Amino acid sequence: HKPLVERESVRILRRRGDLIISQTEHGFICANAGIDLSNVESGWAALLPIDSDRSARRIRDGLRHRFGVDVAVIISDTFGRPWRRGVTDVAIGCAGVAGIVDLRGTPDALGREMHVTEVAVVDELAAAAELVMGKSTNIPVAVIRGADSTWLRDGSVADEIVRSPSDDLFR
Repeated sequence: HKPLVERESVRILRRRGDLIISQTEHGFICANAGIDLSNVESGWAALLPIDSDRSARRIRDGLRHRFGVDVAVIISDTFGRPWRRGVTDVAIGCAGVAGIVDLRGTPDALGREMHVTEVAVVDELAAAAELVMGKSTNIPVAVIRGADSTWLRDGSVADEIVRSPSDDLFR
């Protein structure tokens, strides 16, 4: 599947055996361009959506139209993390939920002003949902209740979560 990974990548960062760390057109740095061979039929591969935020908006709009409910939608995928073992789910698209909650300028628990804290709320929700869905349980959806209502706004993974090259210390 290496040619497919190369086609879906805008930049190859590292190779080791069958593992390719690449940057996708979305700006994601991930293994094998996010291409998944797990949980698909033999000979098939699951690619990342072209625009995951748009996909989340379409799902949200469809649920609103069909069921009359106003829910947030998070599309997630499994990612590894540099310098850490194990994988976790992160948001690759969202609608109706904040990508980032900016706490800069607010006091911490001891009253000191926070200067850099921006919480990736959508990633934390994606990881929590994955605990329910699992990796191979055929549970494609999780419902999260009781989320802070201030997080419910029109967010974007592409605009809020993906770090711009000018802000990236590693590029």
